[in-house]
Amino acid sequence: MLFEFFGGLGIFLFAIKYMGDGLQKAAGERLRDILDRYTTNPFMGVLVGIIVTVLIQSSSGTTVITVGLVSAGFMKLRQAIGVIMGANIGTTITAFIIGFDVGGYALPIMAVGAFLIFFFKKHVVQNVGEVIFGFGGLFLGLELMSGGMQPLRELEAFTDFTLAMSDHPFLGLLSGTIFTLIVQSSSATVAILQGLYAENLLSLQGALPVLFGDNIGTTITAILASLGASVAAKRAAATHVLFNVVGSVIFILLLIPFTIYIEWISGVLDLESKMQIAFAHGSFNVANTIIQFPLIGAWAYLVTKLIPGDDVSIEYKPKHLDVNFIEQSPSIAIGQAKEEILRMGALSVQGLENTYAYLKTKNKRNSDLAYQIEDALNNLDQKITDYLVKISSQPLSDQDSGRHNMLMDTVRDIERIGDHFENILELIDYQEVHRIILTEDALEDVSEMFELTIQTVEKAIEALNNNDDKLATEVAEQENVIDKMERQYRKNHILRVNEGKCSGQAGIMFVDILSNLERIGDHACNVAEAVLGRRV
Repeated sequence: MLFEFFGGLGIFLFAIKYMGDGLQKAAGERLRDILDRYTTNPFMGVLVGIIVTVLIQSSSGTTVITVGLVSAGFMKLRQAIGVIMGANIGTTITAFIIGFDVGGYALPIMAVGAFLIFFFKKHVVQNVGEVIFGFGGLFLGLELMSGGMQPLRELEAFTDFTLAMSDHPFLGLLSGTIFTLIVQSSSATVAILQGLYAENLLSLQGALPVLFGDNIGTTITAILASLGASVAAKRAAATHVLFNVVGSVIFILLLIPFTIYIEWISGVLDLESKMQIAFAHGSFNVANTIIQFPLIGAWAYLVTKLIPGDDVSIEYKPKHLDVNFIEQSPSIAIGQAKEEILRMGALSVQGLENTYAYLKTKNKRNSDLAYQIEDALNNLDQKITDYLVKISSQPLSDQDSGRHNMLMDTVRDIERIGDHFENILELIDYQEVHRIILTEDALEDVSEMFELTIQTVEKAIEALNNNDDKLATEVAEQENVIDKMERQYRKNHILRVNEGKCSGQAGIMFVDILSNLERIGDHACNVAEAVLGRRV
């Protein structure tokens, strides 16, 4: 019985993740763009939260993406609260899908999915195959869990436990919370609850508190996602907990009238037992959102007081690119683009500093922040380039045309700095996974070159900001020193390898880090040479 139940649970969890991953691959970056673009007010945030959760079949997934966007500065806390509310409604769709009895067709559905995955080369078809395979696996897992639960009817201890849960709603709330905390999927625990209720192992009044507890337990994923993230991300996760806990407490207090309502609506619509739980789940989340929607401002204020601190999240969005300047005054628009590029340059320095800190301390917070900064650099590169392209369609003076071309080159150089420190991050990750140890001499060489490279990039950005020829000349001189360092440290490395002090793997990693630092120096020098050749 246990093998069948836990095996079925394993297949269900795998299938729902596989289906969600397939949907996310098919949607790609569009999910983040949807969340970013269409959450300007909380009401739109609720709708977007519903849509994205229906697409990826995971309220936890939507909440984690939202926490990430808040941490990255893409989304404000008030917007995020709306999305989280919508995610709670969107996750009820899974319960309705489970309500349809298609278990007999689970295996042929999986066969179709497997056929698409293995016999087609196109990624789009393979992604669809993953969704179909996961959909079939979901029902196969349910069938196994249901088969495993049937003998529980004869178990006296379980009967006593379910009666106790019916008499003590808070016991049901606690059991639902704990089980969802362990499984980390409210869809899975709701599915189990549907199975128990369908097998008459639980009364409706005993099942509903467990359902409310499932909603509290699912907040653990958002909490884990916010650990080590920005203050704003922690606040978003705290709001998720607050929203679900308050909603569950309200409905526990209204348990008897809510049970009567579900029994009445089930009779009117002639709902099967599984659909009754699905309908209760949907009613709870929709009603909870309606009740708490007017309190979004209050929750935002409360979590700000509960989790104090300055928000130091990375701001992905451009701050200076006002499209109104493009037609009215292209010259001012070019100045705005320069301001945004300077902000991008400051981020690249911050990314390098965190990469260097990660090399020295192996603290994942530095790594996460550096990866986040690289993502922000890519986004800003795209936005600034689009802005500059729009400016190019306007009539420009010779001086403005020169400034424009110079900025087009500069934004590319700064974006490439991000690519190179990302390469270094990946090398350090590789070092951690494969337990590669750099010698003290190698670390000293890398540290010296790293510090000079960071200093060189800082000077290049400062030279760009102040049109400072003297600083730009110093950057070019320091870049020559970086080149010499790379050649010398490569020789030092060869000597260490010959003497048996350094392993082959460590040597390859060491040389790759030097190479990336040298290329960063080249890009800093390009920025400096642009300043020397053309004042901006």
